[in-house]
Amino acid sequence: MKEFTYTIKEPVGIHARPAGMLAKEAKTCQSTVTIVDKNGKSVDATRLMALMGMGIKCGDTVTVKIEGADEDTAAPALEKFFNEHL
Repeated sequence: MKEFTYTIKEPVGIHARPAGMLAKEAKTCQSTVTIVDKNGKSVDATRLMALMGMGIKCGDTVTVKIEGADEDTAAPALEKFFNEHL
């Protein structure tokens, strides 16, 4: 399993547009991608409504966990996605 933490920089947090982009990106991975918020609540990153329901705001730190067949390549790709879009 690979994981990294990231502090959200998107001014409005993970709302509809970035959540949709994240879900789409997570679906390209063979591995399971899980987002864990500061309270320990975790959701599957491919589930758009679950991501939006977490209420992640700008300044919140999340942990991204990647586990599966392509975790070695998926982890740096997702970290790059977070840096560019969130």
